[in-house]
Amino acid sequence: MSKMPIIDRSKGVAAGRSSGSGFGNLAWAVATSDDKSLDLKGQVAASFAKIDRVLGELGTDRRNLLSVTVFLANLDDKKAFDSQWLAWVGDDPGHWPQRMCIGASLSAGTLVEIAVVAARPNES
Repeated sequence: MSKMPIIDRSKGVAAGRSSGSGFGNLAWAVATSDDKSLDLKGQVAASFAKIDRVLGELGTDRRNLLSVTVFLANLDDKKAFDSQWLAWVGDDPGHWPQRMCIGASLSAGTLVEIAVVAARPNES
C-alpha cells in the first residue's frame, strides 16, 4: 500500500471549505473580509491580512506568489484596488505575481475576493 500524499489545510470560516491548502511545492489561498460592513479599502486590507495569515500557515508568504485572481463586485473599483495592491505586493518586481482582475457577482456585502497560488520553497 502506498503512502497517501500529505495535503496541508488552513481552516476556513464556512462549512465544507478551507481558506487554503498546500500540496508539495504549491499553496492555494482565498480570502474575503469577514466584516461585510467595511468599505472597499477595509475589505481589501482584511483580505490581504487573511491571505498573509493563510500563506504563513502553509509555509510561504506573499513574496512567493505565482498567480493572483482578484474578483471585484464593481470593476470600476479596480483603480482603488490597484493602489492598495501596489502597497501590499511591494516594489520588488522579483516578487510580483501574474495577476488578473475580474468583475464578478459576489455574495451579499462582499466587495472583493482574492484567490492566490504561491510556491512553497521549503517543500520537496
